[in-house]
Amino acid sequence: MKATSIQIIEILKKAGHEAYWAGGCVRDMLIGIEPKDFDIVTSAKPDEIEDLLEHTIPIGKKFGVILAIQNGHNFEIATFRSDAGYSDGRRPDAIEFTNAEEDAERRDFTINGIFYDPQEDRIMDYVGGQKDLEEKLVRFIGDPEKRIKEDHLRILRAIRFKNVYNLQYHPDTYQAIKKHVGLITNISKERVKDELNKMIMSQVPGQAFEELFEIGALELIIPELGKLKGLAQPLEYHAEGDVWDHSIMAVNALTQEEIDPNPLPGKPPTTALKWATLLHDIGKFDTFSVDNERIRYDHHSEEGSEIAKKILNRLKFPRKIIDRVFWLIRHHMMVVPLFQMPDKRKKHWFLEPGFEELLELYRADAMGIRPLDLSAYEGLKKLYRHEIAKLKLMPKQLITGDEVMKITGLKPGKEVGEILKKVRHSQIEGDIKTSKEAKKLAKELAP
Repeated sequence: MKATSIQIIEILKKAGHEAYWAGGCVRDMLIGIEPKDFDIVTSAKPDEIEDLLEHTIPIGKKFGVILAIQNGHNFEIATFRSDAGYSDGRRPDAIEFTNAEEDAERRDFTINGIFYDPQEDRIMDYVGGQKDLEEKLVRFIGDPEKRIKEDHLRILRAIRFKNVYNLQYHPDTYQAIKKHVGLITNISKERVKDELNKMIMSQVPGQAFEELFEIGALELIIPELGKLKGLAQPLEYHAEGDVWDHSIMAVNALTQEEIDPNPLPGKPPTTALKWATLLHDIGKFDTFSVDNERIRYDHHSEEGSEIAKKILNRLKFPRKIIDRVFWLIRHHMMVVPLFQMPDKRKKHWFLEPGFEELLELYRADAMGIRPLDLSAYEGLKKLYRHEIAKLKLMPKQLITGDEVMKITGLKPGKEVGEILKKVRHSQIEGDIKTSKEAKKLAKELAP
């Protein structure tokens, strides 16, 4: 991808235009992080970009932005511009094509306003971004209040950059964020969701959410989560602090691979697992009670799953993620009782599509408790590995989803999946052994 971006710059420059890397890729390169994307800025006008490159899409042509597709990679190429007015708090009302310096000065943060010529190994820094990187500062370019009013999302971006890159705020930037934090209520839920996802998927999710609370943003975005601050826990079981402290420690544990030197094979934590871990005790505020023995939160997992569902729906999360978060939170308290379940019942749980994530949530939950005790997690992990190895030797499923739909007349969806799961469980328990029996059972299970 990097080589292809340089090829594009070469094409633009050979045609007589200026062309540089810009934004996050330059920032990451200077920090020592390998860039994932390479955005390009140029003096070429949109029509000229389209003429010079073979495959382009005019994704934001009226704002001077063209998407180029080359060697299987996507590159945003933007013409140098200055912006005039942001009446909607997101996009400029009008633009004017200009030069590199004016383009840099209309950007959000100094650390994002640096340009780099990879052919000449030359940095163009008109806004002091290099100095701020050295000082580890997040600083708005120019007037902070003006930058925020142009695009309200910059409040959340400032919080993300500060925490993800372990930076500090320039005092003018911090005061402007505090003053105008209420503007985040004007941001579309989809854009808020995207920023929160970037925070929670970082290596320091807890730190970012602490910042959201401190600066007053969390109360406006996820007030239910802020209620965990100061919410007492029974000290004999939770010496780490309140429910908020526990939740932050748990979500941070998902990035601490070294804690489990022999983890389950799999991928890095998913978005659903991160959110389920952060919100796994969200129901404790509404279920808090004190009896003669201790503090209790009866049925907090059931209550919490419903609250989490409302939060994620409000933030416009995809249905698939919402359903997985709901399931993980609803069942996060059943992991220990699983030891006492009959073998057949254990098998049902072990074959659940989300069980490995449920087990990882349990590990993170345990990591958020002091004194630390991972013995139950280690025992369950060992049991799961032993049993799943045997289950994987079983014959393949006796019936397919297409066959279920043909037999029942159902359309693709949850009902088909539920029938397949029930048929599979009957096969595991030895109640059915043939395809004919599976089809008969599927017909009986049809609504």
